[in-house]
Amino acid sequence: MAKLTILEYPDPRLRTKAQPVEAVDDSVRRLVEDLLETMYEAKGVGLAATQVNVHQRVLVTDVSADRTDPRVFVNPQIIEREGSTEAEEGCLSVPGIFDTLRARSEKIRVRALDRAGVPFELEADGLLAVCIQHEIDHLDGKLFVDYLSELKRNRIRKKLEKERRDRVPVGATPTRSPVL
Repeated sequence: MAKLTILEYPDPRLRTKAQPVEAVDDSVRRLVEDLLETMYEAKGVGLAATQVNVHQRVLVTDVSADRTDPRVFVNPQIIEREGSTEAEEGCLSVPGIFDTLRARSEKIRVRALDRAGVPFELEADGLLAVCIQHEIDHLDGKLFVDYLSELKRNRIRKKLEKERRDRVPVGATPTRSPVL
């Protein structure tokens, strides 16, 4: 397994729409393991392949308190939505930023393939439902900051760009792609 580099907002690669996985093979299973390792290392509860610059429709979650319930969704589709909820969200691609969103369904039914390529459906509510919706947004090239006002997005972008500049030692070359 390998810890992957998580792209950070406003990296334009986060806007790439992920393509469906044609077959769940060893490369997809390896990606799943890498996503899980990266998510756990970053102390997140979800991670979409788009966030690590792999544009396949794969996401992982683990919202359990003891980090023992990893879930894998290949080619996820929300097939039912119910109600609406207000929840505070953060994102590994928007580090250190949290805001309350009112744009999520309270309950969802999702259809996907598991890591073995077996189709399944799952009803989710609470944090798991919010997490799945958040990660599917990533697969569609959308970030949670898109639900915020333009003013908030601009403040977040400027803050993150300044933090990135401050992290790079003087005279060093940044290891990440330039932010456009």
